[in-house]
Amino acid sequence: MMAQNALVWHKIAEHINLINWQPNQLALVEVAGKTITLIQHKEQVFACAHKCPHAGAVMADGYIDATGQIVCPLHRYRFSLQNGRNTSGEGYFLKTYPIEHREDGIFLGLAPNSLFNW
Repeated sequence: MMAQNALVWHKIAEHINLINWQPNQLALVEVAGKTITLIQHKEQVFACAHKCPHAGAVMADGYIDATGQIVCPLHRYRFSLQNGRNTSGEGYFLKTYPIEHREDGIFLGLAPNSLFNW
């Protein structure tokens, strides 16, 4: 039996260079029926929600700023790659997902689906 807070790990790529990165170092992937934004920053991969929590803009259309934060393309709200905290002061939270770099690839962790698929 799986622990209540256990994650299900999904392999998203064999290597960081095999992800279909856009010129802005962002990419979209489908994992277990969810669209996820991937971010490449300093040879690491991060993952966050597909849409901004403020107005629903597609985060992959944004960019990574000089301080290593993802910036929403619509209103320029900034979010931490590590924890999704809004760093430009508006009080929003961007969902982030854990990433593991393993010998056999890059994996994204998702909570198991519940009755309501949350």
